[in-house]
Parts: sequence; structure tokens; C-alpha cells
Amino acid sequence: MTGTHHYKATIRWTGNTGQGTSDYRAYNRSHTISIEGKQDLLASSDPAFRGDKTRHNPEELFLCAISSCHMLWYLHLCAAAGVVVMDYADHATGTMQETKDGGGHFTEVILYPMVLVKEKSMIDRANELHERANQLCFYCELL
Repeated sequence: MTGTHHYKATIRWTGNTGQGTSDYRAYNRSHTISIEGKQDLLASSDPAFRGDKTRHNPEELFLCAISSCHMLWYLHLCAAAGVVVMDYADHATGTMQETKDGGGHFTEVILYPMVLVKEKSMIDRANELHERANQLCFYCELL
């Protein structure tokens, strides 16, 4: 299957405390991520950047997107290869490095997928398919 896919999301800032952005400390970083037909996500910046620790932040969502993409490709590849996955969990980690100009970028994302397959004879093929899933999604080091 090939083609172009389009996605829409509405991001609405909800953190105006009455003073707008009159000062760096005057506003809240809270916002809502809305996608039609789905539950809203309450978001903020990371607490290190004056965010609300009880809300999702962009860095966490970025990490989740990478992990989720890998998992979905992996499950597809396993199904196509006759590898029966019974359970899958990933305890992904990511490291973001702040830059001198106040920005930042991820220097590392590592996925730690734990997979249970139906039969012992499937283990080698199941392990091989992680590399292909990486190539089809975001390329990440697997440990």
C-alpha cells in the first residue's frame, strides 16, 4: 500500500492566567490536543520548562510515537511471517539535550521491547523482525 496520508490536530493553549504572555512567568504552559472523534489529551511543557507534571508533554509524546510506531510495524511483520505474538511491552527511554540557544534535541531514544511469542521455535525470527520494524518506522537502537 502506498499513498499520501494527511492528519489533523488542533492544539489550543489554555494557560492564559489573565496576563497573557506579558512575562515568562505570567502564563501557564497548559494546552489541549484535540483530534476529531477522539478523546482530548491534556498537555503542557516538561516541568523543567515550567510545565504541569500531571499533563503529557511533547517530549513524552515524541517518545511514545516512536515506540508505538515500532510496535505496530513489528506486530504487522510478525503476523505476516507467522510469528504469533502473545504479549508486547516496551519500556522506552529518551534523552533530550538542551542547546545553548534555549532549544533542545533528542540525542538518544532506546526501545526495550519485551515480547512473548506462542512457541519457542518462533524466537529467532521474532528477534530478527525488530530490525525490519525499525527500518520501516523511526530508526532506533534496540537493547
